[in-house]
Amino acid sequence: MRGAVTPSDIASSTAHGRPSAPSRHLPGEEGVWVLIFGDMTVFAVLFGVYLYYRAGQPQLFERSQSHLNQAFGAVNTLVLLTSSLLVVTAVRAVRAGAPRLARRLVYGAMTCGAIFVVNKAIEYGQKISHGLVPSSNQFFMYFYVMTGLHLLHVVLGMALLGLMAHLTRRATLTGREQGYLEGAGCFWHMVDVLWIVIFALVYLVK
Repeated sequence: MRGAVTPSDIASSTAHGRPSAPSRHLPGEEGVWVLIFGDMTVFAVLFGVYLYYRAGQPQLFERSQSHLNQAFGAVNTLVLLTSSLLVVTAVRAVRAGAPRLARRLVYGAMTCGAIFVVNKAIEYGQKISHGLVPSSNQFFMYFYVMTGLHLLHVVLGMALLGLMAHLTRRATLTGREQGYLEGAGCFWHMVDVLWIVIFALVYLVK
């Protein structure tokens, strides 16, 4: 009968008349996210322990906190935020087919990471020269543990950025290689987020 709509017509209209919804996927490899969530859990526990002991000795922690140079923390925060912006832009450049630009952006992010390491080494040197070491009191024990563990993550993150730079030398990336690229970027963003929390807790919170 003319004018009747059949099930095949509906299926054809759905398939050809409407654009399919864009597929969504979790960036990076699944193993990277296991590592990220594991690291964040460890740091969350460490932050909780730090706050617990700070609540028990507020005067000691505030007095010790006054010996920190907030300028170091602020500069390192700006450096890591800049590096994360560069990494995000690099991943977008790869997706847009501009690997050369992406590689330059990744090198910029690695430079930011190197600046962070140098600043942290200078800060450690100043503290140690004034006799402020992990054994000084509980505050400085947690200061060195948290910032030192984070510093190791920065170094590891820079190695992953090196992997990103290597991948941008290829004209095209396979799905797995794209996952490696995105996963490395996600790990670097985690390093940035962790530092923001550490900066707030250790340098700013009274």
